[in-house]
Amino acid sequence: MTDWLKHLKWDETGLIPAIAQDVHTKRILMMAWMNAESLALTAKEGRAVYWSRSRAKLWRKGEESGHVQQVHKIQLDCDGDVIILLVEQLGGIACHTGRESCFYRELDKDLNWQTVEAVIKDPHEIYQGTQHE
Repeated sequence: MTDWLKHLKWDETGLIPAIAQDVHTKRILMMAWMNAESLALTAKEGRAVYWSRSRAKLWRKGEESGHVQQVHKIQLDCDGDVIILLVEQLGGIACHTGRESCFYRELDKDLNWQTVEAVIKDPHEIYQGTQHE
């Protein structure tokens, strides 16, 4: 493992949470998991590469949808256990539901989740029958 990766606190499965944040607006776009290989590839390639827990493999954001995340900065929190990627979200869609952000629901005063963001593009058009990201 590369020296800089040794400073991170990986969980018991070798993963660390990674938050993708828009470099311009600072909006949180999504959260995903990274392992040492995906983080090293992200740093090397300048685009977000995550670890898909459901598929148990590396996942280059945008490999199916075309909605690539170009990485401008990689930041580590004070405890060394969370990564923030400051990204430019190509195509303006980060969520597999076709929205800008995965955080499109808010808890209302009656404690019900309300959808507060419209779909930009139908996910069926984005993925055309493939397994979504």
